[in-house]
Amino acid sequence: MDDSFYLVAISLANQESLRIMPIGGKSINSSKQGQDFPKEDAQIIFLELLTRLLERSIESPICLANEGKSMLLIQIAMVPMQERLPQLKSNWIKTGDTLLFISELEKICTRLWSLSFKRYEGIKFNLIFEHKE
Repeated sequence: MDDSFYLVAISLANQESLRIMPIGGKSINSSKQGQDFPKEDAQIIFLELLTRLLERSIESPICLANEGKSMLLIQIAMVPMQERLPQLKSNWIKTGDTLLFISELEKICTRLWSLSFKRYEGIKFNLIFEHKE
């Protein structure tokens, strides 16, 4: 299991006066780990995450915390996901320092994308970081 990888969608947002970071993800089939980009899996993960955000917005409005880098997708191994990601989440919720959060993600993930939407083009996953071996 040490070489198991996960795709994890992360939303950096604010609700009322609090920072929130909903996270969702799934394991990546070993045959998909070498793909350039697992688009179908990423879209499903983000659809689930965005549905949760929309449902949560019934309580009070939600706004994205950082334009351009509020919706992130990472490819990460199981161990750092379990050991480091919770601490990074906690630190971001306390400080709101998105640049630090992203730089720390780069240390523990194999790939990092941001999500954007362009009119007439649809959803775009923009590669921010890729670990080269």
